[in-house]
Amino acid sequence: MKVYVKLEGHEFRYEIENILKMFFEMGSTEISYQDPGENYRGILLYSRLDIPYGSDGLYRTETVICVDGENVLKENHFFTVSVPGEDSNSLLEERKIQKREVKREAYKALSKFTGKSMPWGMLTGIRPAKIVHELMDKGCSKEEINSTLKEYYFVSDKKSEILYNVAKKERYILDNSEQDMVGVYIGIPFCTTRCLYCSFTSNPIKKYEHMVESYIKALKKEIMSVAGILEKKKLKIESIYIGGGTPTSIEALHLKELLGFIEQALNLKDLKEYSLEAGRPDSITCEKLEIIKNSRVDRISINPQSMNDEILKKIGRLHTSKDIVEAFQLARSMGFDNINMDVIAGLPGSTLEDFVKTMEEIIVLGPESVTVHTMAIKRASRLNEDRENYSLTSGSEVSKMVDAAYDILTKMGLEPYYLYRQKNMLGNLENIGYSKAGYESIYNVQIMEEKQSIIALGAGAVTKVVFPESNRIERAFNVKNVEEYISRIDEMIERKNVLLFSNEE
Repeated sequence: MKVYVKLEGHEFRYEIENILKMFFEMGSTEISYQDPGENYRGILLYSRLDIPYGSDGLYRTETVICVDGENVLKENHFFTVSVPGEDSNSLLEERKIQKREVKREAYKALSKFTGKSMPWGMLTGIRPAKIVHELMDKGCSKEEINSTLKEYYFVSDKKSEILYNVAKKERYILDNSEQDMVGVYIGIPFCTTRCLYCSFTSNPIKKYEHMVESYIKALKKEIMSVAGILEKKKLKIESIYIGGGTPTSIEALHLKELLGFIEQALNLKDLKEYSLEAGRPDSITCEKLEIIKNSRVDRISINPQSMNDEILKKIGRLHTSKDIVEAFQLARSMGFDNINMDVIAGLPGSTLEDFVKTMEEIIVLGPESVTVHTMAIKRASRLNEDRENYSLTSGSEVSKMVDAAYDILTKMGLEPYYLYRQKNMLGNLENIGYSKAGYESIYNVQIMEEKQSIIALGAGAVTKVVFPESNRIERAFNVKNVEEYISRIDEMIERKNVLLFSNEE
């Protein structure tokens, strides 16, 4: 199917495409911005924004949908922009409102045309809780917030309730974080195998094990530099998160060297949380867990994704569900009392029945937190490159899985505490972190809500520095390629220096 798009009075192509992707299967739909001419076959979406020239400040958006040249739907409405002044911030806010209204009108038109409504309504952003935090800051009540989510953004009743509860949980963490605190991310870009759906900086350890020593050496140099930056800026570390890849894919001696150096180099006297992704059971050994236990790490992840052996094999994992149970029980026996587990709803070949079975088996193990991801078709993944050879789970089936996870986990006393969304998620759904009370991850909340600077180290890591007074975020990117990271480590360090010292307010 071909969908033609014509824009007039604005250039919000990205926003319109995001709305279109909600309603049409992108694998079988082609979007074109060329003039279709008079005798075209397919769908035409015409989106127009009239900019006012008078003093009343009244704008108009209009969305028209035509099929095979015939007008089948027309939606329009008027809105005003009450942003005083002509400075850059006012102009940016005005443009933000214009984008939002154009998106809203396109959503309304496509929802009416297709007869579909989306669980998250017109929202396409990664961090929907930001909207709730903004409304809370304005003093809005729960009823006012839920009304805005449902009536303006068209968010469903269930998602509105979850979003409000997540924001409340996040609020406690955000309000108890001091202005001079930062989070630190350390990336280990190696894994035992590359999963079908993965797009992270992750390299097969067998192929790259000859580079691990050089990588750790470069990483230690970056850690030492960051220690100096934090000391000069008088910044305190609130949380550390070691992710990847799979950090436990490296040899025990390298893991011990890295964890020991972190505690030696960084000032951890204000540290509230220290997470490490032990990740896959085929990378976990008693020796590595003992090293982790003897460090300052107080939170680990053991991530099954599924407890179905056939699905594990299909997505490229070398372990079984039995291996997951054994790794978890080993960690418990060694005294780990804060364990997270990740699962994915909508893995290729999965059904509601086996997903529920996965959730039930995880609940029996009793982790302190569970993160339920919705399958996302990521551009750089093997799945996207070879998607015609895989049967993707329908959006309605994935929605049932996500709902089942909510029911099972909340019944067992775990509550949603952070939430985020990604592009190209099946069913236009979300990822939700659940935890027992008191086990909410500080790092996860801070990285999602972008209220705190995150200093990121390692190949592919992205440092985000928050400047609250000017309401902006600036980034410094580390190269993804391991060889380049090692050879260009001084450049990676300089990027952080430039970002943190040339942008002082």
